[in-house]
Amino acid sequence: MKNQFEGRLAVVTGGSSGIGLALCEALLQRGARVLTMSRGLEALRGLQHSYPAQLFCHAGDVTCAADLASLGRHAAELGPVDYLVPNAGIAELADSLDLAAFDRQWAVNGAGALNTLAALRGELASQSSVVFIGTFLTRSTFPGLAAYIASKAALAAHARTLAVEFAPLGVRINLVSPGPTATAIWGSLGLSDEQLEAVADTVTARLLPGYFLDAAAVANVIVFQLSQGARGVYGQDWVVDHGYGLS
Repeated sequence: MKNQFEGRLAVVTGGSSGIGLALCEALLQRGARVLTMSRGLEALRGLQHSYPAQLFCHAGDVTCAADLASLGRHAAELGPVDYLVPNAGIAELADSLDLAAFDRQWAVNGAGALNTLAALRGELASQSSVVFIGTFLTRSTFPGLAAYIASKAALAAHARTLAVEFAPLGVRINLVSPGPTATAIWGSLGLSDEQLEAVADTVTARLLPGYFLDAAAVANVIVFQLSQGARGVYGQDWVVDHGYGLS
């Protein structure tokens, strides 16, 4: 039976690290063509070497309208777009009443994701799938990350209505919300090694397997959400958190 991803086009932002990089690799392994946009492309060289005919790299920032327009033109040359994952995201520790921190994170996590869809909507195939990236923390709390959580929660609320609006066009829209995942984003929070270790110990105590997720585990759920196996799923938020929310 033919692989459903073979030859189809996926667009992934933030594909140079963490879950985005793992997702690009998972899609490439399944035969998809992948167009990925990141601010830096150095980390993609290994995949580019392994999949020279399938991987298309595009330098750009999701907060820049010109970069998104350029991505749209690149996708038009390769399209139509069967799968879209606006994955680019940032996290920043800040005072919960620091609204400038919310603005910075919303610009990437929320507006950046929505503007990515806006830039690509005209290139989407008649039967396509979009997966936004949320966070397990919208169901919990984490001191210092209120702005980050709020940016993701607002995106999730927006995506539910988008799912209804895009369904008549043959486009499925959903979310996948990763839990504690071993990626470089933890190092961007500005915590000392001792603080990071203490946070890791606290979080790990709530994870049923007793360890953080790896990026590939989250990527595999996103791949399934993109696939025809999830063709009956609309406007849902799948939480992949190793059971964090159960304790």
